[in-house]
Amino acid sequence: MTGEDPLIPAFRRGAWQPSLDTAPLPGDTGLRLALVPEVVAAADRRWWQAQVAALPGGFDAGARRKLLAAALELFAGGTVTVPGPGPQSARDFRRELWRTAGLPAPLVDRWCGLLRDRVARQAPVAADDALVLVSLPGNTFCCLEAVAEQAAAAGAVWARPSRREPLSAARLVAALLQVGWPPERLGFYPSGQQALPGLIRLTQRQVVYGGAGLAEAMGDAPGLTVRGPGRGCALLPTGFGIAEAVGRLLPLVVADSGRFCSNVRTIVCPDGPERARELAQALGAALDSVRTSPADPRWPLTASRVPGEACRLAEGLLGRLRPGDRLVTRRPVVCRSDGGEFLAPALVLLAGPVGMTDPHPLVGYEVPFPFAAVVSATAGEAGAIAAGSLFVHRLSAGGAP
Repeated sequence: MTGEDPLIPAFRRGAWQPSLDTAPLPGDTGLRLALVPEVVAAADRRWWQAQVAALPGGFDAGARRKLLAAALELFAGGTVTVPGPGPQSARDFRRELWRTAGLPAPLVDRWCGLLRDRVARQAPVAADDALVLVSLPGNTFCCLEAVAEQAAAAGAVWARPSRREPLSAARLVAALLQVGWPPERLGFYPSGQQALPGLIRLTQRQVVYGGAGLAEAMGDAPGLTVRGPGRGCALLPTGFGIAEAVGRLLPLVVADSGRFCSNVRTIVCPDGPERARELAQALGAALDSVRTSPADPRWPLTASRVPGEACRLAEGLLGRLRPGDRLVTRRPVVCRSDGGEFLAPALVLLAGPVGMTDPHPLVGYEVPFPFAAVVSATAGEAGAIAAGSLFVHRLSAGGAP
């Protein structure tokens, strides 16, 4: 990035706006993020209501799809300008994501491609005049697909970025503006967590990414869609081969640095504890072979830029071990190298039983790095684990998961 002002502004009322309320970004860049207080957002909601009736027509589904495609190409490979940080090339974008969010360039390349492909597959829809909020997570910018989805379907979309990684959302909003998206129909609303309920009240529909308890915390907003943890699991067939299972499980655990809700967190073995132990040892060795830095060309891993976060996450995982459980991977969960502080892929062999009335705390446990638990389970226990998962990978002998 270039420029004298290190503040990433908000985008509201059709223009980039600074704020007296700011927060630093992780890393050592000196960048700060403008935060929008709830009272300001409420005034902006009234401004939108006054604008919506006077917006010009002709902004149909076809026009929106063309602009979205052009913006995503610019997002991935062009120079995009956010006032304050200034013009940012694709290379600059990757460098800043590494410095602030610990995302290596090969992973950014992959996610740019995934985002472009996902948006291209979205079905055309007839838009309405609703004001929509999309509250984004910090684990992956692929969730910007929800911003694109709502931009195609609504009167206006307000993107609320994660304070951990706001650069990608700011870049997408700026790219949309550069290709000609009407500025009145866009918003970039960074805020603290305490402002989220207010933003939900101010908007007509909301897509909110967050943890398991978020829906309860947000109340009964009629337009609210919560996209929470996936608790991905893999169910192995009876008589599976160890080498084949490892080859197919490794990408399910470690791809995308373990940050997707579809990543496998629980591996269910039907052939008894000894077979589960053999599988865990082989898969653990494969996970130990994935290097942290420089980025592994097969499975690039992310670094942590928040002080103390890596140790906190590792302690949270290890603190959930029960008597008899064993960490199978040999590296320390927290690894330090020239590229920063990493959370290495981790695999735990659960001693069992996993229980259906007293579930093991590591079954379906989600952390923002590659982690899975191997468990020997009965058919009933396997069914209960699958019932609690949004992503069930059923591996068949000799076939794809």
